[in-house]
Amino acid sequence: MITTEKLYARVGWRLLPFLFVCYVVAYLDRVNVGFAKLQMQADLQLSDTVYGLGAGIFFLGYFLFEVPANLLMLRVGARRWIARIMASWGLLSAAMMFTSSPAAFYVMRFLLGVAEAGFFPGVIMYLTYWYPAQRRARIVAIFMSGVAVAGVVGGPLSGWIMSHFAGHAGLAGWQWLFLLEGLPAVALGVLTLAVLDDGIDDANWLDDEEKAVLKHELARDGAARAHWPLRHVFGSSRVWILALMYFLFVMGLYGVGFWLPQLIRNAGVQDVLDIGLLTAIPYGLAALCMVVVARHSDRSGERRWHAAIPAFVGAAGLVASTHYAHSPVLALAALSVATAGILSTFPVFWSIPTAMLGGAAAAAGIAMINSLGNLAGFASPYLVGAIKDATHSTANGMLLLAASLAAGGALVLACVGRKGEML
Repeated sequence: MITTEKLYARVGWRLLPFLFVCYVVAYLDRVNVGFAKLQMQADLQLSDTVYGLGAGIFFLGYFLFEVPANLLMLRVGARRWIARIMASWGLLSAAMMFTSSPAAFYVMRFLLGVAEAGFFPGVIMYLTYWYPAQRRARIVAIFMSGVAVAGVVGGPLSGWIMSHFAGHAGLAGWQWLFLLEGLPAVALGVLTLAVLDDGIDDANWLDDEEKAVLKHELARDGAARAHWPLRHVFGSSRVWILALMYFLFVMGLYGVGFWLPQLIRNAGVQDVLDIGLLTAIPYGLAALCMVVVARHSDRSGERRWHAAIPAFVGAAGLVASTHYAHSPVLALAALSVATAGILSTFPVFWSIPTAMLGGAAAAAGIAMINSLGNLAGFASPYLVGAIKDATHSTANGMLLLAASLAAGGALVLACVGRKGEML
């Protein structure tokens, strides 16, 4: 008879590598515009404000379609819905190569957000079909470490594509970047139909006894999860507070995600390949830290400080980066601390709403928290860009992001109990 630990290890090896790769590609397609900026901005004559608005407008489309997309997943099934999302966003990401003006830049980024809406909250909800609450932070950490790995792999890859392919077939390096990094999502969308199952009952690689064990583990913590009607979800103060926390954390995440290549260039590194290689360092450290923090949180059962402390560390790292902005080594060290702190916050955070909500309430609540929180993905790059145009420096923008992270950490301490319960 297979033990519970071995059974979950088997489930993990079946689901997590594929979902992880999907998220690497998703996040890379979302933020590779930060690398494209290094060449595209001059080619298209875009100001920093225009770039920041275009980078962030992705999240307006994401916001408008996130909740409907997650509710549709309940009807269509996870396998087909995730496949549709990936194929459509891959095609649109590749089509970014045809951007020729600020207006086209805005439209394409908005449509990319519409296409990707529902992927992240859909996967977070999908994981609740398989894993009970006490295992969820480390599982989400493994999935979300795709953000960090996208930085580790994506930086050098993006730098290499832009430097190696520039001028081939009459296309600029940034155009090749969008094309070559967009098409893998289409292939993964097709593979989703073969790899994923809609849930435990549909997994033909599990026998009846194994399915029963997994269902029993889920049932043990199911009683504590609320199956509210949708109007209750949208009117819940706890859901709105969680959305505000997430907004404050995402301010830091995308401020760094969209501006890290520029910050490294500001420190004195000019070659795009060198910039790409150096961005791997902060994300590599973050990949390690977020898994360690989430694993410790699961083992101890403590959520409050495991979410708040990384936010404070991320804020401190961003502040330090402004003091050492012209020293490549010290600036990179500070940005590495900041990135590790910021990313380590998210897996622990997501263990809170997924333990609180179930059923359609989970679909709507998770999507609502994610969509409202990701409006910071619109606000953050735009504000940093506007501040840079106004002050000719990114330092004040980084201080704004640091203040947002610190406020998010303080809100966790004020509103979340030790075990992740809302106070």
